[in-house]
Amino acid sequence: MKITETSLPGLLVIEPRVFEDERGYFFETYQEERYKEAGINTNFIQDNESKSVRGVVRGLHYQLAPWAQAKLVRVVQGRVFDVAVDLRKGSPTFGQWLGVELSEQNKKQMLVPRGFAHGFSVLSETAVFSYKCDNIYDREAERSINPNDSMLKINWNLEGADPIISEKDAAAPMLSNAEMNFIFEK
Repeated sequence: MKITETSLPGLLVIEPRVFEDERGYFFETYQEERYKEAGINTNFIQDNESKSVRGVVRGLHYQLAPWAQAKLVRVVQGRVFDVAVDLRKGSPTFGQWLGVELSEQNKKQMLVPRGFAHGFSVLSETAVFSYKCDNIYDREAERSINPNDSMLKINWNLEGADPIISEKDAAAPMLSNAEMNFIFEK
């Protein structure tokens, strides 16, 4: 397993060891002991999966503390552009975002820590997106930032596809007006 630290502290890109031959492939999508050995001590308690069509933009979602969630995200089928935005007050990268292509071919994962908003756009005809969470979903703590925030200037890399954004996400506040209660811890 290869772990790459990104320019946003705590946000990691993980490349699992994949065994391939003429029959296909095998890899561990998660193995608690290996992740702990690598310094990832997150206790995941819930798995989620979604399927979306080309052009869908989901996000930017997060939950307020104490219901904040760390997520280990990956693509089972298709291709997405996965984005995380640092919302931790006091962070040297507050308000900055990072995007990584995740696909069934590259099998990369992204560890999105608590204190980040998360979203993705679908680049393939369809995509099945899977993620682990370290906290349960709480409707009252759910928050969003508009994926078209002009301050963030996220290029969703839709490759000519028209963006499909839910009414809820399109009505979400911009970063400057979003409610958040995360503090950066060194």
